[in-house]
Amino acid sequence: MLRVDQVSHTFRSPQGVVPVLDGINMTVDKGEMVALLGSSGSGKSTLLNLMAGLMKPDQGSIWIAGTDIVRLGENKLAEFRRQHIGFIFQAYELMSNLTVRENVELPLVFMGMRPALRRKKAEALLEQVGLAGKAGLFPSQLSGGQQQRVSIARSLVTEPSVIFADEPTGNLDTETEEEILAIIQRLNQQMQTTFIIVTHEAEVADQMQKVITLKNGRLIRETTNEPLNELEMEKGEAL
Repeated sequence: MLRVDQVSHTFRSPQGVVPVLDGINMTVDKGEMVALLGSSGSGKSTLLNLMAGLMKPDQGSIWIAGTDIVRLGENKLAEFRRQHIGFIFQAYELMSNLTVRENVELPLVFMGMRPALRRKKAEALLEQVGLAGKAGLFPSQLSGGQQQRVSIARSLVTEPSVIFADEPTGNLDTETEEEILAIIQRLNQQMQTTFIIVTHEAEVADQMQKVITLKNGRLIRETTNEPLNELEMEKGEAL
């Protein structure tokens, strides 16, 4: 579903050219939950921005749903992002002057969907993330965890091929972090939407199906987490 081929990228600074990514190769299957793990400066956020089409690499190709997005012009790329890519941000990035439901509807407004259908889709997703009774509130009236639930609903409303999440639990306490991860995992299973999550926390990465570890701009490790067996799941439910 997603393939990165020989992607390299540099930044230019007053001190000269700074290498950020060096020959990254990776593949992600449909419906996978993948963690991009690494410390600050490892290149994980840059890789996320490149895969999301927010930047273009110096070299290499990035294939999403059969399209090399590196070759797309700005207009085609913007259209592709609207149809195929969803975002979840660490700081939620909600519109403060819009209600919860209107925030979730916003991507559908840009797609030209009729108001009645927009409302129906937004309300269905708000129910799935446990905010059915909050649709008419404004973001300032919600807790941080609730705002992130709105962000998750918004990211899914266009039924994208892949959702990119940049430190989605970074602003949350441990209990709320676990709630948000549980919601993401449940929606991933229900909708078979691919999630790629940037994190510096091993505890978050351990809950993903695949972990891709970056260091100094290079992919140094790719591991697959074993799913819980039935006995482990029963133990977890009993806690």
